[in-house]
Amino acid sequence: MTQTAPSATAAVFSREQRRALTVLGISQTLGGAGMVAGITVGALLAQDLLGSTGLAGLPAALYTIGAAFGAAVLGRVSQRFGRRPGLALGNGIAALGSAGVVAGAAARWPVLLLSALCVYGAGTVTGLLARYAGTDLAPPGRRGRAAGTVLFAMTLGAVVGPNLTGPTGDLADAWSLPRLTGPFLLATVAYGAAALVLVVWLRPAPLPPAPPREPGTSRTGALRTGRPAPGVITGATVMITAQLVMIAVMTMTPVHMAGHGHTTQAVGLVIALHVGAMFLPSPLSGLLADRIGGRRVAVAAGAVLLGAGLLAGLAPPTSTPLLACALVLLGVGWNLALLGGTAVLTDAAPAENRAALQGLADVGMSVAGATGGMVSGLVTSSGGYPVLAVAAGALALAVIPAVATSSGST
Repeated sequence: MTQTAPSATAAVFSREQRRALTVLGISQTLGGAGMVAGITVGALLAQDLLGSTGLAGLPAALYTIGAAFGAAVLGRVSQRFGRRPGLALGNGIAALGSAGVVAGAAARWPVLLLSALCVYGAGTVTGLLARYAGTDLAPPGRRGRAAGTVLFAMTLGAVVGPNLTGPTGDLADAWSLPRLTGPFLLATVAYGAAALVLVVWLRPAPLPPAPPREPGTSRTGALRTGRPAPGVITGATVMITAQLVMIAVMTMTPVHMAGHGHTTQAVGLVIALHVGAMFLPSPLSGLLADRIGGRRVAVAAGAVLLGAGLLAGLAPPTSTPLLACALVLLGVGWNLALLGGTAVLTDAAPAENRAALQGLADVGMSVAGATGGMVSGLVTSSGGYPVLAVAAGALALAVIPAVATSSGST
């Protein structure tokens, strides 16, 4: 009797995890298509409406500021009420923000456009927060693979989305809307559908009830001595640095390409390859995190991001293949850092408030993304895109491996 009970429990656990991963995968595919709208045409919309290349990084800054707020709120909602209401709320808000971007661009009203981009940012962080939901039902030795599976599900939508820039632009034109709002029309529908999928089918929510607090541990996951829980800062710093580097280079790549005669379709293809590289390697990155540890995966991420920055900076500006290769490396490096950092942070965070701490880590990522988006336009307008790309790669190599390998790092 003592032998059969654990087997039955394990079987139920496995079914619950598979169901949760399936539902999360469907919602992630839909959300992935919506997420790339801001990446593909956000900077171009701002450049067109504001008439300044120096401000082209403003959309990335704004929707990552919105993502910072969304990460903090959704992390707490998930901790208190479960993953389902938290993730569904984020996708619903993103759909509303996407519709606001379309309205602001159509009315040529910068205030509405920029405000809506902040709201839209809640959706970009919801897709990333879902990776933590994948780990909720996974044993410690499989958390990396579970998070990787959820991120991998974004690949289909994230790759298809930029390639629909042309067709959605035609649809927007047929509706007497600016062509660049086409991807945001797609985002409105995609995020709305993702929210509906989560509300209807993510039952029960994968996040289990928080256990009682251990003696000597505070509500923030820090020991009462004031020292942070081991690994929390390490994992967060790895992800934050990678986010800053990736957003900075990615945001200015469409502007750089458009300024050297590349078509919108070519820009969309490069961004599609980049976004695919951000999520396609997720199962392998998660497996590596489980097998060799998140810290070692993070070290590899620093080297890959340096290579991406050097290639982007040294590639001839008219070469689509080389720029595409650089953006693919940029995506792979970001993915390694994200899964490595996620593994380190999740293993270190106490279960009683793990979701809240995960949300705070993604707040840091969003702030870093906002900084990267804003600084990228200023650096490009003053020093050029090559300077931006090489400096970003050097920053990744200087910070990520050092943090990941430092003895006694927390």
